Amino acid sequence: MEKMKFYDEAVNNFYSKQEINSYPVSALDIYAQRFAKVCKNLQDVKSLSDLAQKEKWKNNMSFRNEILDKEHVVVVTDTNLNIVYTSQNMYQMNGYVSDEVIGKKPKMFQGKETCKKTAQQVSQAIKRKEPFEVILLNYRKNGSPYKCWIKGFPVFDKAGKVVNFIAFEKEVA
Repeated sequence: MEKMKFYDEAVNNFYSKQEINSYPVSALDIYAQRFAKVCKNLQDVKSLSDLAQKEKWKNNMSFRNEILDKEHVVVVTDTNLNIVYTSQNMYQMNGYVSDEVIGKKPKMFQGKETCKKTAQQVSQAIKRKEPFEVILLNYRKNGSPYKCWIKGFPVFDKAGKVVNFIAFEKEVA
């Protein structure tokens, strides 16, 4: 907060010497947008931590790092590959909100140009309960394609049983 004091003083000194004596409102808008995004991301971190506790996940994952720092989209499925959770930033990547995809399979994002071989690699890794990392052509809600980096792996409970699958995703060029 101390740094903001100096910022405010510097802005005040700068604008007091100008003919226009107002502050740029757009700076506040940018700050408010960033603040709202961080708040949503922190809610995702809490929701994922709650899910991990409920399902008794064996390993503690750094959701904070994946969501806040790397800005990855997070998709969690049950063992039947039905989506049980998505982070709110999925909307920015593909236009879907969580309520539209919960209960559906991630295959819903694939389309006619999705590489069958790569999709098969993912399927085989899931069947073998192994981690995977691929770039897959997916489709947004509006039908436009995008390349999606996906790093997924099984999640085990404290008894060693697979209870979920989790994927960290990001649109890539």
